[in-house]
Amino acid sequence: MTVTANVEKQGYQICRRCVVDTSVPGHDFDGRGICGYCRLHDQLERRYPLDSRGARQLQTLVSKIKRGGKGRKHDCVLGISGGRDSTYTLYFAKKILGLRPIAVHFNDGFGNPTAGENMRKATQKLGVELRTITSDWRESKDLRIAYLKASTPDIGTATDIGIATALYGVACKERVRYIIFGQSFRTEGISPLEWNYLDGRYLKSVHKLYGTFPLRKWQPMDGGFNLTLWPMVYYTLIKRIKTIPILYFTPYVRVDAEAVIKRELDWVYPGAHYYDDLYQSLMTHVMRVKFNIDRRRSNYSALVRCGQMSRERALELINAVYVIEDPKVIDLCIKRLGLTRQEFDEIMSLPPKTFRDYKTSYDLIKLLKWPLKLCSKCHVVPTTTYDKYFKCG
Repeated sequence: MTVTANVEKQGYQICRRCVVDTSVPGHDFDGRGICGYCRLHDQLERRYPLDSRGARQLQTLVSKIKRGGKGRKHDCVLGISGGRDSTYTLYFAKKILGLRPIAVHFNDGFGNPTAGENMRKATQKLGVELRTITSDWRESKDLRIAYLKASTPDIGTATDIGIATALYGVACKERVRYIIFGQSFRTEGISPLEWNYLDGRYLKSVHKLYGTFPLRKWQPMDGGFNLTLWPMVYYTLIKRIKTIPILYFTPYVRVDAEAVIKRELDWVYPGAHYYDDLYQSLMTHVMRVKFNIDRRRSNYSALVRCGQMSRERALELINAVYVIEDPKVIDLCIKRLGLTRQEFDEIMSLPPKTFRDYKTSYDLIKLLKWPLKLCSKCHVVPTTTYDKYFKCG
């Protein structure tokens, strides 16, 4: 069932606190007209308080990371894209917390040159090693086309899995037990499951149906686009690698963070949020036109909840097409995929589907609900993994 069909069936409603509406799966409005994402936000605020308790949690984590990396060149792996959030996270980890990260970037062929220069300057100024993991272009391109043909909104799944395996692979190679990433529920929220479903079995299912180029087999230090159950068991339970969303534990205000990295690291705005990856231009266009999805509803709602954007301003911005949908960049992405405009239009005309139309590990994940909740709390998997699969649609 498409998102549009759900809206028509239920009747339109918008959250009275943020800008989540009935186009967002898992909106779950209560009797006060408040959406489920606002309630989840409040739960996370209690779990990660920005007071002395939060400061103690952060200090405890930092101490564990430093002890775990004693005697090694690096004590953590940190994912970087050249965007605002990851650049500030690198600055915060190195300059403020005194950690010794190795910055890891996953390159799958659509990097924004401005973001690339941001990464070079930031790592150079901070004295941090930058390691770029470049995907096999044939695999990357084939998977992007396969997901477009699968006709689901989560067309960035392959890249997200590639990023994860790049981080785990470097952590494994460097014998580092902690991966730090720069996402914050306060400024980005948590995407609905149907918009961003991550599952290695799902990727293999889509590839089997629509892919044409064979995927490399998984190896611990070179995971490629493989992140099924066994690799996750290996990385998290055997190698005991943990993921730390460091910004959860500190007051992260985007405008302040941007001022810091501009001043200290000569950072330049790439042009839009997520625009460190040019393919986001095409993704945003496909999601809006084909699936009636505007990811800004999730992102801006998070900013509204934490007081970094007014609700009125969020509604005003959403009424206009997002600047990231640059027609020239969209055409460039289509061309780089080796598709004609006619082939792309034919793909856009395919009936919309979701991950539920393919073979996935979702039934198994539901059976592992309580172990997954424990793993999320202990940072064995990203801390909001449980919330993602069980509270977001």
